Amino acid sequence: MTSIDPDTPSTDTSETTEQPRRVPVAQAMRSAARQLGELLGTAPEAVSAMQPTPDGWVADVEVVELERVPETMTIMATYRVTLDSQGQLLGYERQHRYARGQLDRGR
Repeated sequence: MTSIDPDTPSTDTSETTEQPRRVPVAQAMRSAARQLGELLGTAPEAVSAMQPTPDGWVADVEVVELERVPETMTIMATYRVTLDSQGQLLGYERQHRYARGQLDRGR
């Protein structure tokens, strides 16, 4: 027969470890734009999409790649930015380029 001493620490390995809380969406949006801008050396125009993931956030950030005249011919790009749960940039990838005046046409 075994007895359980209430002062003995539990050896139960089923205890869950708490994951850090995810930063709010507005903070993640600002963080994605700021960090991408620092890496590319440009000021992002907008965050056009933001989605939570199990490990953090994924954002689509619109950036001016080449200024042109008229402005409707300026070359823009959409970058997919991956953030951890605390809003730190993990990676980015250019998704596509387009002229500022171009409308979405079944892309």
